[in-house]
Amino acid sequence: MGGTTGAGFRGRPATSGRAAAADRLVRADRSRTFPPLPARTGTGGLSAESWWGSAWLDALETTALDSARLARGRTYARDGHVDTINVTPGRIVATVRGSRPRPYSAEIRIGTLTDEEWSGLLDAITAEPAQLAALLAKKLPRALAEEEARLLPGPGDLVPRCSCPDHGRPCKHAAALCFQVARLLDADPFVLLLMRGRGERELLDELSRRNAGHTARETRAHPLAAPVPPGGRTVPGAADAATAPTVSGDPGPVRETRTAAGTGSPGSPAPRGVLAREALGDRPRPPLPPPLPVPPHPGRPPALPDADGLPFDPAVLEFLAADAAARAHACVSAAGPRGPGGPAVPGPYPALPPWEDAIRLAATAHPTAGLTSTTRALYRDLAAATGRTPTDVARSVAAWRQGGAEGLSLLHTPWNPPAGDFDRARSALLAADLPALRPHHNHLTHPRGGIQLRFGHDNRWYPYESEPGAEDWWPTGPADPDPVGALTTLLAR
Repeated sequence: MGGTTGAGFRGRPATSGRAAAADRLVRADRSRTFPPLPARTGTGGLSAESWWGSAWLDALETTALDSARLARGRTYARDGHVDTINVTPGRIVATVRGSRPRPYSAEIRIGTLTDEEWSGLLDAITAEPAQLAALLAKKLPRALAEEEARLLPGPGDLVPRCSCPDHGRPCKHAAALCFQVARLLDADPFVLLLMRGRGERELLDELSRRNAGHTARETRAHPLAAPVPPGGRTVPGAADAATAPTVSGDPGPVRETRTAAGTGSPGSPAPRGVLAREALGDRPRPPLPPPLPVPPHPGRPPALPDADGLPFDPAVLEFLAADAAARAHACVSAAGPRGPGGPAVPGPYPALPPWEDAIRLAATAHPTAGLTSTTRALYRDLAAATGRTPTDVARSVAAWRQGGAEGLSLLHTPWNPPAGDFDRARSALLAADLPALRPHHNHLTHPRGGIQLRFGHDNRWYPYESEPGAEDWWPTGPADPDPVGALTTLLAR
């Protein structure tokens, strides 16, 4: 086969795929996310434990213009108000919970090193094996802080930002983030190197490459052994006898005793191989662990900060995340445990058209709220997105709260119920000395208007009311399987 050697899939060069994969690894290595650090008890639990962590806090204190904000930030950090922290080259970001329900977005900027500065720093580490060993042990050698490329920040190097209205430098939220970053630095100095521009895996790979080159240059400059001269005699002071060929006879041909696998003496048994079908065949696997128990309640998403320039509304995103968690929890709870290969149980949330799903979301966003400013804004947005009016949205939300998908269907679509419960309902209402209602499709309506019952496919009665003569029907009150109970509740309003 010719013409395709070294070529990638469908004509794409293989090198481009490898370069793209390497680029993805570098990007992933240059971003680290840390979960919220636990709160610390006591009054002085945030002092740095390492000299480089102390240097970080010194830079914070020299940057601060107000010691009171630093003290407040220390309290926020100690009490665990700083959420997930993301560290990338030149930037540290986290949300910090303050006195308001919605957190703020705090950010610390720091300059990165140039390629020339990184090259000098890596050369200095390679030249001193003790420095590399210290880094591998998660310790920052003091000698690196004295290099021309300054790793640790100095006065004015930390640039704080925050979405809060406080214009302090830094505010208490950014100060709290700085205190928590000091704890991260205590545990891992590679976080500092990442801030300055390089990821841990990237640095270790480069140090390994430079160390191999340094070792090769040292070997060429100081050879460990001289070559064996003709005749088989070794030069005094050459290599160790254990690593040199074994010479027999004087003079005579050189004979070496080979001990590597596959090069034993003639007549020795050959090493046993493994057949390809055995190496690639199916192997027994241990059984899977039992599934985790379903939590009693769905989780809540974290509160997102208000920030300018975001392409989404944080409140809407939080609501959608909470709804997704609630639906997932309901599906898992409804499915329950089933054995391997058992039948799948349908979830409690069937697929809905966009209009119905929008009404479901609006109805569950604030299930007990009236027409507040928040709900009015939500209805306006949904009306604009679906081509309806805010009144249509509000009426449909009321129908969904009354009976879910069935209630929404009854709002828009009449139907003709079979003889039986619907016909007996009129007799039951007359026997209870309630007003006689006129039937039309699945509706029972008061002759003078204003009151109506709608019979659903689920054999429940849905009360409606309207201004007399307006025919502007609105779902009112809960559905009831008893028409007498539904009408009695409606008349009592």
